[in-house]
Amino acid sequence: MNWEKLQGKFIVLDGPDGCGKSTQVRLLAEALEQTGVETLSLRDPGGTKIGEQIRQILLRNDNQSMSVRCEALLYIASRAQLYQESIKPALAAGKCVICDRWLSSTYAYQAVAGKIGVDWLEQLAETSLERSWPDLTVIIDVPSKLGLQRVGSAPDRMEEKSADFHRRVRQAFGDLARTRKEFRIIDGSGTIEEVHRRVMELIESKYVDS
Repeated sequence: MNWEKLQGKFIVLDGPDGCGKSTQVRLLAEALEQTGVETLSLRDPGGTKIGEQIRQILLRNDNQSMSVRCEALLYIASRAQLYQESIKPALAAGKCVICDRWLSSTYAYQAVAGKIGVDWLEQLAETSLERSWPDLTVIIDVPSKLGLQRVGSAPDRMEEKSADFHRRVRQAFGDLARTRKEFRIIDGSGTIEEVHRRVMELIESKYVDS
């Protein structure tokens, strides 16, 4: 199989809270490393010293007064630092970068569910980010009720938003995926192993077998 096609690719796994993307990022990176593809796994927000500090501000439960526009600006700021400090050098070195969330999350959570508007976000991303969209974004889709059940008993500030908010988030991810050619949706229900198999089958069909 032609795994070297993944060198220098920027891949994002995204989706509603509780979809399992963090676990799937780890499993995908491990699987690609076994094929000889050097990878870098990151999370957004976070992934850098500055980004991790921003992440703490964003997800702290005592920051309930934060406005949606402030949320979006902080996410974009963390993203800009992550790309400049970590993603861009790794891609230039031929690594496959796998990231847990990216601009697609801000689209779903703030632009649509948070109602600040898609046009506003797109303008912000265009002026603030060196790169808005990855080579491939995999949306791991799960029903909102199942996702929130998986979150557990200690939700962060975003996870503890209303059930209606999370339903809008899920719908926004689906709508976005259907309008962008570099997006794919997979079923996130089932076991961790089943979802991992779906991720790998998608990666192989797009890059390895083509």
